[in-house]
Amino acid sequence: MEAVRLWPLWLPDLVLLWGCAGMGLAHLTATAPPAPAQACSEFSKKSCEECLKNVSCLWCYTNDTCIDYPVRSILPPSSLCSLSKARWGVCWINFEALIITMAVVAGLILVSVTVCCCYCCYCRRRSRSRPDEEEERLARKREERRLQSLQRKHERKLKHDEIRKKYGLLQDSDNPYSRFENE
Repeated sequence: MEAVRLWPLWLPDLVLLWGCAGMGLAHLTATAPPAPAQACSEFSKKSCEECLKNVSCLWCYTNDTCIDYPVRSILPPSSLCSLSKARWGVCWINFEALIITMAVVAGLILVSVTVCCCYCCYCRRRSRSRPDEEEERLARKREERRLQSLQRKHERKLKHDEIRKKYGLLQDSDNPYSRFENE
């Protein structure tokens, strides 16, 4: 619990780890290849750097011992060495800091993926709704044009009827089939 409250203190370690990971690992592999023939217990009471040259070894600062990494469990058990005192790979970062930084990085990745998915779904939904809005706008304009056309047609019919009435060409609308009278 105390480690969770102190995570901002380990943030520089994370940045340093992230920035120097490639350089540090290249330096480790270039200068000292692992020695699988030697047992990890031979490096006890020496230095952490000498112990960690072999990637299968774990350095414990509580009693300055170099032990074989317990590969059957992901993390070394507390009976073997406490997480705050255990080192693997590099001497300057302990397992507590490693767990916290990995959890923070994993959390950031999950949040980023979630935000990206939500943003993409929102944009996709908006892009789908825009054509609907566009179609509705076009349909309204089409209906307005149709109504204007009908109104103009009605006005033309009234004007033509006035002209027909003026010249006596307007037929009786009650009986359009009246007999033609020739004078």
